[in-house]
Amino acid sequence: MAEHTDQDSRGAAERRAGIVGVLAGVVRWAGLLIALLLVVHVILVMGNANPDNGITSFVRAMAEPLSLAFKNLFTPDDAKLGVLINYGLAAVFWLAVSSVAARLIRRLG
Repeated sequence: MAEHTDQDSRGAAERRAGIVGVLAGVVRWAGLLIALLLVVHVILVMGNANPDNGITSFVRAMAEPLSLAFKNLFTPDDAKLGVLINYGLAAVFWLAVSSVAARLIRRLG
């Protein structure tokens, strides 16, 4: 009977570890995708992409809320430089936060 309980415990621990691993992976990938979207927005702005183009407007519409408070943190005279700095900082923020969150999930799980 004790052997059966040990197997059940190991099975439950393995399932929990699998779920925790998947959750941590999802958090990490979400952070990476958000950072990628912000970087694509910076590239489109720096490259003078047509702001009326569907792709450009879609990326801008998705990137703006994800830039959080970084969107207008710095206001240099050059608007492109502002986008580079502010959205770049937002991308770094998302990478850092998702990395820390994934580690916490793995540790606490």
